[in-house]
Order: sequence, then structure tokens, then C-alpha cells
Amino acid sequence: MDHKIKNDNFDLKQTFLCGQCFRWTETEENIFHGIAHGRYLRIRQETNRVTLLDINEKDIPLWEDYFDLSTDYAALIDRFSSDPTLSAACKSSYGIRILRQEPFETLISFIISQNNNIPRISGIIGRLCEGFGEKLDGGYAFPSAESLKGVTPEELAPLRAGFRARYICDAVSKVNSGEIDFDEINALPIDTAREKLKTIVGVGDKVADCVLLFGFGKKDAFPRDVWVKRLMAAFYPDGLPECTIGAEGVAQQYLFDYVRNNNGLLSTV
Repeated sequence: MDHKIKNDNFDLKQTFLCGQCFRWTETEENIFHGIAHGRYLRIRQETNRVTLLDINEKDIPLWEDYFDLSTDYAALIDRFSSDPTLSAACKSSYGIRILRQEPFETLISFIISQNNNIPRISGIIGRLCEGFGEKLDGGYAFPSAESLKGVTPEELAPLRAGFRARYICDAVSKVNSGEIDFDEINALPIDTAREKLKTIVGVGDKVADCVLLFGFGKKDAFPRDVWVKRLMAAFYPDGLPECTIGAEGVAQQYLFDYVRNNNGLLSTV
């Protein structure tokens, strides 16, 4: 069956191409396919309507959760628009939604993302899935921590992940041993959760905040990469405005996408 979603704040290109995920591909104009939570999906955009194509009815709640449809992004945009810079960013990137990704996949993906570009990140993740993930119709699932238990950097060499292979192995080991417990991290205050994730070799503040935002739906997580640090220095040297409290991560995505897609914006400030 097809399942239609009408929402003025849901744009597939903005959501899939803003840097929060790496396993969605546009196969035809406005049609994407990808795999999340062990499910394959084709999805189509038609103006303000998104259609999940040929899915099982029982999977509708999974996809509604994945696309964060319970969050009122129009209300967030209304809040943010009290700030002039954020207002412009929201108008430009109104269709971004924070995906509710699987925590282990998010952790490994953002470890791989360090000092890397999106084509290389996607290639490494694709080879990881092909080498260790379950074969599905349409591709391969992301491997579980259990399926990677005991993996060595040498065994990960075909991924061509470089120095990141050692970090992946440490993350796998800590998740399997229970040292990193995702239920515990989900329940912890954000500062404590961040520090817990940073016990993994190679995980710093930025990767930890990406995991908290995209893997746990903690919208107050605020990942800072080079772009974000530059835009903060240019527009918010004293910190984000009060209207973003509790949803700083959503504001970050609007701002990041806005600055990245408007060449020269920072240089004019």
C-alpha cells in the first residue's frame, strides 16, 4: 500500500541532504530510496505531500516516528522567527525534519563522518553494510553491534575507513560490553550523556552531540562543526537566542543548511 503524508514542513531533499544521514539516494526526480531500522523504503515528494510507496501497513508507525511526525515544526518555526537570522533560515530550510535514527547506526556513522566528505562517508557505510549487514530487498541493513562483536581494524580494512576503523572497533566493544548502554544514555541529562559517549575512543563533543540529536531525538543537543562555529561567531557571539531553548538542535539544522546553501553569506557579515 501507499501511505500519504500531508505536511507543509516536510521536504525530502532538505531532510535527507542536510548532513544528518547518509543512506538515502534520489533514484528518480523527487523519489528517494533507503534503509532505516532494518526496513527498505521508497518515498516520493509532491509539493507539500510525501508518499511512502508500497509499504506494509504495520510499518506506518515506524516511519511516522522515524520522520518525527509527532513534532510540530510549524510551531518551532513560529518560535524561531522572532529572531531575524533564524527567521531567514527557517524560510530557506522550512522542510528539514530531525530523523529518529537507530542509535548504534548513528554512532558509527558519525564516527565515520570525522574529517570526511559525504560521498566518502556514504561509501564507507555502504561497504560496512554490504560486508556485515543483513541482505534485504533493496539493499543491506546496517549491522548490529552484536553482529560486529570482536571485529578488528584489519577485518574492517576493506571499508577504507582509515584511522576511523580503530574508533569503530572501540565503539563496538563498548556497546557489546554494556559500558555504553543506549537506554541509560537516553535517560541521562544531556551533559552526562555527552560525557558518557565521549568515553569511546575518537568521539568528541561534535560526534556525541550528533548522536544525541539524530540517534536519541534530544533536540537540545547542538553539534558544532567548522560551519556552525563560523556562523555562531558571525551571528550569535553571545550564544543562541532565548527562542531556541530546548530545541537548539533544530535551530542548528536550519542555520547550518541556510549558511551552507548561501555562498558568501558569512563573508558579508
